[in-house]
Amino acid sequence: MLIVILLVCSCMCGYVLFSKILLKNPEYQTKMHSKVSVIIPARNEEDNLPFLLDSLKSQSIEPFEIIVVDDMSTDKTYEIATSYGVKVIKSTELPDKWTGKSWALWNGVKESSGDTLVFLDTDVRLEPKALETLLFTRTVSGGAISVVPYHKTRKFYERLSLIPYLLGVLAFTSPFEQYSKKKGLYGSCIVMTREDYSKIEGHDSVKSEVLDDLNLGKKLTGAGIPVHNFIGFNNVSFRMYPGGIQSELQGFGKGAVLSTANLRPLTIIWIGLWFVGLVAAEFVTPVLMILGNVYATPFLIGYILFTLQIFYFLKYSGEYGRLVPVLHFISTIFFIVIILYSYYQVAIIGSVTWKGRQVKVGRK
Repeated sequence: MLIVILLVCSCMCGYVLFSKILLKNPEYQTKMHSKVSVIIPARNEEDNLPFLLDSLKSQSIEPFEIIVVDDMSTDKTYEIATSYGVKVIKSTELPDKWTGKSWALWNGVKESSGDTLVFLDTDVRLEPKALETLLFTRTVSGGAISVVPYHKTRKFYERLSLIPYLLGVLAFTSPFEQYSKKKGLYGSCIVMTREDYSKIEGHDSVKSEVLDDLNLGKKLTGAGIPVHNFIGFNNVSFRMYPGGIQSELQGFGKGAVLSTANLRPLTIIWIGLWFVGLVAAEFVTPVLMILGNVYATPFLIGYILFTLQIFYFLKYSGEYGRLVPVLHFISTIFFIVIILYSYYQVAIIGSVTWKGRQVKVGRK
């Protein structure tokens, strides 16, 4: 009975961390009080870009301008972007101390003229009223907002991201982060005013950071500008890393270790308690069942509780099929591989690999 109680308590930590913070549905037709500039950094995104641009073309309100920044792509990114009739600029050679995405976004902002800036990654997909909802939510909330998109997966290797992705969701929705002075943004979808962006000197202030989004949020909160994070649910979605498991490993690996530096201790502790209970239920259960140990039953109960909880989280955060959410220990193993890979890059090599570039960690 004690084991069941401990596993239930561990499971409950997840419910405490998971806040169902949804975007606010417009209560009235959103008026375009300001010009909206949508800025999209794109490096070798010929497969992703058409889906995003198609979704932008079908919005209930039309942005003032859509700017695609071609970050030195070697595929057909530039040609595809120009075929949609949007404004396309080519990012110049990466200056010293700049990371690629920050440099692309910085150049995109310089070429824009809108009063409200919407930063979107190319793997993002918007429902027809998503832009209107984003603008309404930012107006009501004030400051800057970002969205953890609803994750749509198709292939088995994509679904291995279940636990890493859910841990990220728990970190961003944690109630302990709501008033943090280091509160970060989720880089896939960010909305803020040009005025707020200028106050912190935009991406120039985080140009050397691997995790530009988290540090951009920290700069905003440090300047007294509120930051609010939401989950995309039925408005904003994405399909991360459709190009293969290598890009998935690199994508999660570049931030797995570094991202914890911006979290409050309480968030880390509660996530740790949840994860320890999850691992115990996943790996102790089969061992005890094989041995025929009497304690196998309470651990099996714990496994079932965590599985039901994961399905609840996914109702609002992603499509992962039925197999991997039931056999979630497979994703936990993948997460452990990610952590080891991330630690190797950060602590031993001193740089992370992303989009064909080596980005040094901690350079100024």
